Amino acid sequence: MHNVRISIPSFRSEDNPMEKGYTVFKIEVLMNGRQHTVEKRYSEFHNLHKMLKKSLKPPELPSKHVRNWVPKVLEQRRHGLELYLQTVIMENEVLPKIFLDFLNIHHFPSLPKTESCGSFEMEAEESSKLNHQPTMLYQRDPYLLPPKHDSFSNVVIEGVIHGIFYPDLQPR
Repeated sequence: MHNVRISIPSFRSEDNPMEKGYTVFKIEVLMNGRQHTVEKRYSEFHNLHKMLKKSLKPPELPSKHVRNWVPKVLEQRRHGLELYLQTVIMENEVLPKIFLDFLNIHHFPSLPKTESCGSFEMEAEESSKLNHQPTMLYQRDPYLLPPKHDSFSNVVIEGVIHGIFYPDLQPR
C-alpha cells in the first residue's frame, strides 16, 4: 500500500481570450504528512491516461465529451477524476514515473515501489537521492563582536555568545 493520498476538492473555470474556456482541477496530494497542490486540465488527465495505457491497465477515465459549463456535470467529472487517481494508486504496486511526475512528486521514499518509464533504473535511483552541501561553523560572529582593536569590548555580547557556543567552558 502506498503512503500517497489524493483528493480533488475543487475546480475552477478559466476564460482565455486566445482559446475557448476550460476547467482546471485542484489536486491535493498528501504524502508522508506533507501536502502540496497541483492544478491540471482534463486534457492533461487524458494525456496521462494514454501514457499509462502503455505500461499498465488504468481504470476508465471519465468521458471527454461533456458540456464544460454545467456545474453538475463538472462536479461529476471532478469526482470521476478523483476516483481515477485513487484507483491507479490502489490497484498498482508499482507507480510509474509518469504518474508521479503528473502529481509533481519528485522524491518518492520507497524506491522499490516506483519504476522509471523510459529511463534506466540507475537514473531513477540517482535522481531520488537528496544532495546536501557541507555546513561551515564559525567560532565567532564578526558582526556581533566588536573589532579586536576596540579598547572597550562588550561584555554582555561576549557572555551571551560564550554561553551559546561554549556552554561547557569555564570563564577566564
